Amino acid sequence: MKPFDYIRPATLAEAVTEAARPGSAYLAGGTNMLDLMKVGAAAPERLVDITRLPGLDAVEWLPDGGVRIGALVRNSDLAYDARFAASFPMVAEALLSGASAQLRNAATVGGNLMQRTRCAYFQDPASACNRRESGSGCDARDGENRMHAVLGFTEHCIAVHASDFCVPLVALGAEVEVESSDGKRTIPIDELHLLPGDTPQMETALRRGELITGVKLPAGAAAFSGHARYLKLRERTSYAFAVVSAAAALQIEDGRIAEARIALGGVAAKPWRAAEAEASLVGIEPSQPAFARAGEIALASAHPSGANAFKIELARRIVTRVLTRALEGTPERMPALPGSPFAARPDKTSGVAHV
Repeated sequence: MKPFDYIRPATLAEAVTEAARPGSAYLAGGTNMLDLMKVGAAAPERLVDITRLPGLDAVEWLPDGGVRIGALVRNSDLAYDARFAASFPMVAEALLSGASAQLRNAATVGGNLMQRTRCAYFQDPASACNRRESGSGCDARDGENRMHAVLGFTEHCIAVHASDFCVPLVALGAEVEVESSDGKRTIPIDELHLLPGDTPQMETALRRGELITGVKLPAGAAAFSGHARYLKLRERTSYAFAVVSAAAALQIEDGRIAEARIALGGVAAKPWRAAEAEASLVGIEPSQPAFARAGEIALASAHPSGANAFKIELARRIVTRVLTRALEGTPERMPALPGSPFAARPDKTSGVAHV
C-alpha cells in the first residue's frame, strides 16, 4: 500500500478544506476504499477521516413527512429503523440484501452512494482501465464481462454500479445533499452517478472536495409503502453483488395503477430509472401482460457489451417479477431473505410474510 497522510478533522469546514487539496479522499466506513488501497486500485495521498464529524449520523424526520438520512448513518441501523422500514420498505429491503451483516454494520449511507465499481479490471492495476487511468483502454471489452453493462455503456467503459441501496433511492426520487468550501447544494440522485461517455474517469457529479452530508427522501415517496419491493438476482444468495436487480413501487386506486416507479441495478454505470416503463403502467389495471410489457420497455435499448446477452432477458423478467411482488403488497415483516427470489411470499389475505 502506498504511504499516505491521515487527517481527522474536527469540523465539517476543516474536512472539506482538507479534501479540496489534490490527492485527497474521504474515509468513512472504509469497506470499499481500504480494499481498493490494499490492491493498488486507489492510492490517495491523504485520507480525510470524517467518522467523528458531528451531526452526520442521525435520521431526521421532516415536518412534511419526508426524511433526511445523515451520511454517517450505518446501513444496518437505517434498515432496522422501524419507522423508516415501514415508510420506505423497499429501501430497507435493498439495504439488507447488500453485502454481509458485518459489512452492513460498518458501511455508511454516504459511502454506499460513493462505492466504486467491482469490475475486476478496475481493481487490477496491471489491467487497462479507462476509469482508473484515463486513456489506458478497457480490458473488460475482450475479457471476462458476463457481469457488465447492457445499458448506457460505451467502448471506453462497460462497468456497472454495484449499489443495492441506490436503486430504490433512484426510483423514489431521492436527493443528495453535499457541502464544500463553496457552500451547500442538492443533487437529484439520478444525476449523481454519470454514464461513461468519453470520460469514464468522471464517475459522479461531485466536485473536488465536496462531501455528501445527507440523503433526503420526499414525503410523497412514503405513499408507495403498501406496494413496494426490491428484488436482487445474484449468483450466491448469502451475499454477492447483483447480476441484475430491480426496485418497483405502485400506487393502486380503484383497481388501477395511479403511479408506478421502477429502477434497475447491475445493468449500467448508474442505477437505471425506467421512466417509459413506469408511464406504460399508469391508468391501467395491473396484470402479468402489462408487467411483462413494462419489462420489455425498460430494456428496449439494451444490448450486450460482451458475453452478457443473458442479462437482458434476466432484467426483463426481474422487472415483471418485482412488479408482481409489489402488487401483492409489502409484507408486514421483512422476509428472512430480503431481496431474494427465494424469500417467502406474503399471505395475500393477511399481508403477513411467513418466515
